[in-house]
Amino acid sequence: MAHFISPSRRVRDTPFTQGVEAAGVKAYTVYNRMLLPTVFENVEFDYHHLKAHVQVWDVSVERQVELNGPDAAKLMQLLTPRDLRKMQSDQCYYMPIVDNEGKMLNDPLAIKHSDTRWWISIADSDLLFWVKGLAYGLGLEVNVFEPDVSPLAVQGPKSDELMERVFGSSVRDIRFFRQKRLAFADTSFIVARSGYSKQGGFEIYVEDGQYGMALWDALFKAGEGLNVRPGCPNLIERIEGGLLSYGNDMTMENTPLECGLGKFCKPAEGLDHIGKEALDLEASKGSARQIRAISIHGAPLTPVRTSWPLMRNGLQVGQITSAAWSPDFGTNVSIGMVDAGHWEAGTELSVETPEGPREARIEEGFWI
Repeated sequence: MAHFISPSRRVRDTPFTQGVEAAGVKAYTVYNRMLLPTVFENVEFDYHHLKAHVQVWDVSVERQVELNGPDAAKLMQLLTPRDLRKMQSDQCYYMPIVDNEGKMLNDPLAIKHSDTRWWISIADSDLLFWVKGLAYGLGLEVNVFEPDVSPLAVQGPKSDELMERVFGSSVRDIRFFRQKRLAFADTSFIVARSGYSKQGGFEIYVEDGQYGMALWDALFKAGEGLNVRPGCPNLIERIEGGLLSYGNDMTMENTPLECGLGKFCKPAEGLDHIGKEALDLEASKGSARQIRAISIHGAPLTPVRTSWPLMRNGLQVGQITSAAWSPDFGTNVSIGMVDAGHWEAGTELSVETPEGPREARIEEGFWI
């Protein structure tokens, strides 16, 4: 049965929607009250193309929360257990943001412009309200708002070549999780070597939406001969690579330690952040559950709409949160949250799927 999204002012277009629709997008989801493409040709075709060529993704849904003012750095550090004190002004940091109980509120990318100006590039959530509330409640001298910034991603093994054609050879000098401001037309954009795939690429932070289609068209014109296509985050590829989806694989019920993000929560002398006591206690006692890569045997499965119970000896010991058939690995690949005592690599489990019970196995790690 086909489903449609009814247009309204509650679901905003992006600066690239005109190009996305002209390119034949076949499906959207709603993310941060905006349209996020999910399919162009089909999920498997898009997957193979992403791994071989280069795609341009409208990821404007990764809205920015800007912190601007003398207390911006202080507020940023309160938000996260990751130590930001040595972060340089050309770096991008992946960081968990937690509440007072150490539970995940978001897993954004932080972009530092200076000690007094930061962007938080968020996953799907109302994080803006949390940050504004903290700033007001603590009486901090910082302005918190959503700026007119819309990311456009270029992903795939030919992304360096395409980006060089548009931004010049200096784009190749940008290191992983670093960013540089590069000229485009009569303006300039922050360009970061980052993105929601394991195929390599960049994210371009388009300030002022009026430049959106000019950049979109420039990338496709420059991509002649590179087999450039429109694309979007690909379900199969992200599961193979262990890229977690906030709201799917982790929610406000989980801590970063449960989500495999412990390396971003290491205790540091003199570091104060919200949720510190709760995370320190969990680190000392051990987590009750953790994210794992899980293969599921049998024929291709339908996508996960509600979590699938993971069973062992008749007892539920976890749940599958994302799953897809992997053509390259010839199995259903999945991400699951597994209880302590059942997450060791090689452990045999069963999964209650809509197609019936299936045998499953905890893998050593993710596939790519």
